[in-house]
Amino acid sequence: MTSSSDHGLARRTLLKGAGLGVGAGLASGLAQAQVPGAAAATAREGPIWSAEYWAKKGEVPLNLWRKRVNAPKPGEPPLPVLFLVHGSSNSARSSYDLLVPGKGEYSLMNVMARYGFDVWTMDHDGYGYSGSSGNNSDIASSVEDLKAAVPVVARETGQAKMHFYGTSSGAIRAGAFAQAEPGRVDRLVLVAFTYKGTGAPEIGRRERQVEFYRNNNRRKRDAAMIRSIFTRDGHASSYDMAVPEAIAAVELKFGDQVPTGTYLDMAANLPLVDPTKVLAPVLMVRGVHDGNSTTDDLIDFYRQLPNGDRQFVILPNTAHSPGYSNNRHLLWYVTRNFLAAPAAVGS
Repeated sequence: MTSSSDHGLARRTLLKGAGLGVGAGLASGLAQAQVPGAAAATAREGPIWSAEYWAKKGEVPLNLWRKRVNAPKPGEPPLPVLFLVHGSSNSARSSYDLLVPGKGEYSLMNVMARYGFDVWTMDHDGYGYSGSSGNNSDIASSVEDLKAAVPVVARETGQAKMHFYGTSSGAIRAGAFAQAEPGRVDRLVLVAFTYKGTGAPEIGRRERQVEFYRNNNRRKRDAAMIRSIFTRDGHASSYDMAVPEAIAAVELKFGDQVPTGTYLDMAANLPLVDPTKVLAPVLMVRGVHDGNSTTDDLIDFYRQLPNGDRQFVILPNTAHSPGYSNNRHLLWYVTRNFLAAPAAVGS
């Protein structure tokens, strides 16, 4: 799951610069076995139960979706909560609860529910089933969405603190929320994150469109654009191309436009997260061919994180969207081990 080289950065340099972080997810299962009571979540059997909830950000209704094994029962011990944050182009359910007929499991919600988590996600302002304020749903707006959603999750689960997971601009959203509300975040997983975007081809393409994003609160997101997410990094073979078709079938029910805010932020306003203000334990996961970042850029962020409980993982033969990739099982593995890791013992 780690790469021997990436953009000229040798594995030796990664290990030296990142300490125990690179590939540490491979060892955390051993740590679990060696420390009593390490795992907060245990694999569960039974039917997967789901429910829909609503939060309000001012007058904007925000749609939340929840999945876990078996319905909650009064008086039972709470499960650890995992909140999944979606990115720029797809809403919550196509991001994390996608059905691709005949192609195996693509629902991260199902996977993490079977691992023993109470899994939640939400459509941000202007996406999916949620209402729209008419704004461009930028990162600042998204943090306010999460602030509105978390009390609903806390009320329903009894857990005031929860794990957060974001992919692409969802990772920026999750990181910005962790910076703003550190008391709400237990462990944080940043997948396909962008820090400053230096040298990243996709960020360069967005920079060339910055005036459009400044002047328009919506951009086109049709089937062709969805397919381009899987081809733009030049490694379409790392996906099954039935996946973008399944996404389009879900997303185009909501129309062929989505907000521009995160694209504008990534084109003009990076960095959007200050690593020194992210206090939670952090797992960073990067596909080796991800065009939204470079390893150097992300290691810069990683080195500045104040919490020594942190890991950096590079997935092989994977581009920008690990959760949709042929190697998504590796993403599930490192995520589960990180979230189940025991708390560090203070000196």
